[in-house]
Amino acid sequence: MNQRIKNKIEATDKSISNLLKNQKFTIDYFQREYRWQEKHMKSLVEDLTNTFLKSYNEGDRRSDVPNYQSYYLGPVVFNTNVESNKKSIIDGQQRITSLTLILIYLNHLQKDNSQKVPISDLIFSERYGEKSFNMSDESREECLSALFETGHYFTKEGDEESTINIKERYDDIEESFPEEIDAFRLPFFIDWLIENVVIVEITAYSDDNAYTIFETMNDRGLNLTPTEMLKGYILSKITDKEKRTEINKLWKIEIQKLHEYGDITSQSFFQAWFRSKYAVTMRAGKVGSENQDFELIGSRFHSWFKDKHKELFNLNTSDDFYLYFKRQFPFFVKWYLKSRKRQEEYHADTPHLHYIYHCGIAESLQEPLLLSPIEYSDSEDIILKKMDYVARYIETFTVRRSVNYRKYGQTAIKYSMFNTIKIIRDNNLDALSHHLVAEVGKISEQFSSMQRFGLHMMNRKFIKHLLSRISSFVDNLVGKDSNYVTYREPSGKLFEIEHIWANKFEEHLDEFSQQDEFRHYRNLIGALILLPHGTNQSFNSDRYNAKVEYYIRENTYAQTLHPHYYVRNPNFLNSPIVQELGFKYHLEFRRNDIEERQALAQRICERIWSIDFYGGNNLFRD
Repeated sequence: MNQRIKNKIEATDKSISNLLKNQKFTIDYFQREYRWQEKHMKSLVEDLTNTFLKSYNEGDRRSDVPNYQSYYLGPVVFNTNVESNKKSIIDGQQRITSLTLILIYLNHLQKDNSQKVPISDLIFSERYGEKSFNMSDESREECLSALFETGHYFTKEGDEESTINIKERYDDIEESFPEEIDAFRLPFFIDWLIENVVIVEITAYSDDNAYTIFETMNDRGLNLTPTEMLKGYILSKITDKEKRTEINKLWKIEIQKLHEYGDITSQSFFQAWFRSKYAVTMRAGKVGSENQDFELIGSRFHSWFKDKHKELFNLNTSDDFYLYFKRQFPFFVKWYLKSRKRQEEYHADTPHLHYIYHCGIAESLQEPLLLSPIEYSDSEDIILKKMDYVARYIETFTVRRSVNYRKYGQTAIKYSMFNTIKIIRDNNLDALSHHLVAEVGKISEQFSSMQRFGLHMMNRKFIKHLLSRISSFVDNLVGKDSNYVTYREPSGKLFEIEHIWANKFEEHLDEFSQQDEFRHYRNLIGALILLPHGTNQSFNSDRYNAKVEYYIRENTYAQTLHPHYYVRNPNFLNSPIVQELGFKYHLEFRRNDIEERQALAQRICERIWSIDFYGGNNLFRD
C-alpha cells in the first residue's frame, strides 16, 4: 500500500442517505456488541422527531424539507482497506445500528402509504443477485431479516446480547414514535431524516490510524461537561475559601455516587432536579417557537442555571449558594438514586416505582414527576409514599393509554405531564393525593374501551406487564403470597403468555367464517393467561377441555376457569371483592366465553387502578 494513502485520514459531513445508500461495511472487533438501552433509543427517537416537528408547518410541501433545521448525530469512524475496498466500522456502530432499526420501522410504517420514500437501499443492498444488510454481522442477520420482513422477532435461547437488544430497541421505537407524524407527515419526516440528519464520516486507511482515532475519541476528550461547567460557576459564587473547599469536596462525593450508574447520570440528575422543582415554561408546539425552561434544561442546564438562579432559586449571596448546595444537592442526589434503585428492584412499600420501570414514560418526564412533590423537610416514609403515589399515577396513565392502543412517547404527552409536574410541585401528601386524583380524572382513555383489546406484534411486553399485574392481584385476593415479580421476572422458571385457544382455525368454523376474526378473538386479553415456561408448550395445541385440567394446578387467575375451583374454596368464594368482580368458570371456551372473560379483565383493571388507592383504604395495593 502506498505509504501516503496508508497514513491518510479523511473527514466528511454526510447525510444518512449518502452514508448508508448501497454501502457495505463490517463491525470491527473494537466494539462488537450492540448495547443501547431503552432510554437511549427513546431519547434518540424523541430528539429526531421533536427537531423535525419544530420545523414542519401545515401547508408545507416536501420541497420545503431541505430548508428545515438539521440535526447533528456525531462522528463515525471507518477503516477502509485500499486493496480490497472493504470498510469496517470502528466507532459509531451503536448509532448506525439504531438508525438501521429506525429505518426498518419507517419502512413498515409507510407500507400502505400512497407516497413512499425509497429507503430499502439504506438498509440492505444487492450484489450479484444476493441481498445483505449494509452493516454485516452474521449473528444479527436472522433478527434483522425478521424485523425487516415482518416487524417482529421472537428471541430464543442462545441469542447473543446484540440480538436481544436489537429486538427490544425496535420495540422501543414503535412505543415512542409520535402520533403527530401521521401518514401525511411521514414522507416529510423520512425525507428530513435521510437528508437533514448529518454525520461526520472519518475514514482511516490503516488499522493503526483507525484504532488511534477510536482511542482518542473515547479516552482523551477534554471538553468540559455541563455538570463540570455548573460546578465551576457555583464555586465561583462562594467567596469564602473554606466553604468553597467544603462544597468542592461534597460535589466530588455526590457526583461519584451518580457516576456509579454511568458517565452521563450526573447530567440526567440535574435535568430531572431542575425540571422537577424550578422549570415554569415549555416551548409552544408550533413552528418557530423558542426553547423555554424545559428544553433549555435539557440542552444547557448550566447556562440556564446561570441565567435563572436569582429569579427561580432565590440564590443571591455567597451564603445562599453555600447553604443551598450543602443541603439540597446531596438530598436530591440521594432520592434520585433511591428512586432509580427502587424502579429496578421491587419493594413492597413502593411497588409502583417498579411497575413503571417496565411500563413507564420517557425519563425526561418521569424522573421530574417523581422528584417534584418531595421536600427537604419530608421524612423518609413520606418521601417514599409520595414517590409511590406519583408512580401509581404514571402507571395508571400508561395502562389506560395502552389498552386503548394509544402511544405515550414524550412528544404526545409532554405538555400534559409538564403541567402535572408543576401542579404537584412541593405538595404535602394530602394535596398530592387530591391533585393526582384530579389528574387521573383528566385521562380521556377509559377501561370501558377494553372490549377489543388484545395481543399484537408490538405490545407483547405490555401484555406481559398487564397479565402479571392481574395474576398477582387475583392471587392476593385469596391470600397467596405472590407479587408482580413472581410473574414478570421470577428467579426460577419464567412465565409466558398462554393462548387459551390453540392456533387451529379449523376447530372454530362453527363460529368464524374468517380467519382474521378468529385470530382477533384468540389474541384478546380475555383469552390469555400466564403459565410457566415449558408448561404451555407441552399442551398449547390441545383443545380447551384438555387444557383446563392443567390450569387448575396453576395460578389463581388460570384456576378460575375450572369449575372445581368454585367448590370448597372459602378464601375465594367468601371474598367480597371476588363476588363484586363476578368470576365464573367456563365448561367450554367459545366466542361468548372470551367476551365474558374480556369483561372480567376489564373489571379487574378498573379495580386495580381505582382512584380509591389514594383514599388510604385500599387493601390490595399490589
